[in-house]
Amino acid sequence: MEIQKNNPLHGISLEIILKRLVDHFGWEILGKLIKINCFLENPSIQSSLKFLRKTPWARKKVEELYLRIHDASELNGEADKSQKG
Repeated sequence: MEIQKNNPLHGISLEIILKRLVDHFGWEILGKLIKINCFLENPSIQSSLKFLRKTPWARKKVEELYLRIHDASELNGEADKSQKG
């Protein structure tokens, strides 16, 4: 339990992370930032989730990008806005 206390991803599903990234960047920019086909060709949340759940290196890149924008939004005072939507 102690480990999860400092885990910023604890309690956030991969689906929520992906939706927030798509809302923030859009599929086109997300595909440029993380070059995987499920973001570049006929992207959808469901197909991307299926791929990310099977591909640890890709999931790690998505989680790292989410943490970067999440940390930046907290510094700018935007974290409260993202929690509401």
